[in-house]
Amino acid sequence: MVAKKKTEDAAGDAEVKKQLEKIPVKDIKVTKAMTVDDMLKAMGRSGGFTSQKLADATDIAEKMITKKGCLRILSFPACIMATGTRGVIVDMVKNHMVDLIITTCGCLDHDLSRLFANYYKGQFLMDDKMLRDNGVSRLGNVLVPDECYGLVMEDDVLPMFDDIFADEKTNNAKSLSTHEIIDLVGAHLEHVQGHEDSLLWNAHVNHVPIVVPGITDGSFGCQLWMYYQTHRKLRIDLFADEQMLSEMTNEAKYTGAIIIGGGISKHHVIWWNQFRGGLDYCIYLTTAEEYDGSLSGARIREAVSWGKVKSTAKKMTVEGDATITLPLIYAGVANRLL
Repeated sequence: MVAKKKTEDAAGDAEVKKQLEKIPVKDIKVTKAMTVDDMLKAMGRSGGFTSQKLADATDIAEKMITKKGCLRILSFPACIMATGTRGVIVDMVKNHMVDLIITTCGCLDHDLSRLFANYYKGQFLMDDKMLRDNGVSRLGNVLVPDECYGLVMEDDVLPMFDDIFADEKTNNAKSLSTHEIIDLVGAHLEHVQGHEDSLLWNAHVNHVPIVVPGITDGSFGCQLWMYYQTHRKLRIDLFADEQMLSEMTNEAKYTGAIIIGGGISKHHVIWWNQFRGGLDYCIYLTTAEEYDGSLSGARIREAVSWGKVKSTAKKMTVEGDATITLPLIYAGVANRLL
């Protein structure tokens, strides 16, 4: 027991010494030839608040993506798919940086709607009554005309279900998980102009499952419900999604996640990793505060207390808009690995 205590004390002293290591703060020197990765590395030497966190998160992302045997998970809410950051997520899938996506139903809505029609730039302080009177919805400073969203889902997506659930028409019950339904829709996009920009299509061709635990909470889910009105044997097998998540996380030697925002998509990532002892790598990009006890505001250190992230995990919480932080992290990692 004495020897064990001495070993523990020595380990504790080493950790304290590491934390008190004196690393000089270096000024950032901007040059014309600077790459994004050059700037991130300069931020890493600057000791400058969130810029330091962003640089550290980029290093963790690189380690997670290159770690052999690591299951790489990406989770995010729907809103960023309405922006150009959609292209970053698609590129991450194309470049094999992601093995699994967990998101919300609106992600499907925005990806599909933007495939068939354009969204537009707007402003946060626009007259919302005027927008509604003109058939325009506002998502932050992104404008979504009705014909680009609801009508696209009804006119272009709903008919796909006739093919996807074909044998339901012959009175055979059809039960599919959310990731199976999404994959089949992705496959149906092959002949749609611009499908190369679609997350669903790229996830299909790169064999990256997309799980949406709250599948009915959005327009895509509403179309499934509409289809159900005339096809009462249709069933969505949520347990098949959970079974896949359980198997993927438990069979992985290591697991890592880039988690954007909170809610059900965040919780599903950390929840399933709890049963394997926690994530080995975790990056959390958030704008939420933690004082209200919300999951969205909870920092990674709180997840450690639940066993959802390992205490020894390489981890970093980065406060800031993910439409800024995620493209920068991806650009840095892409510069190093591609």
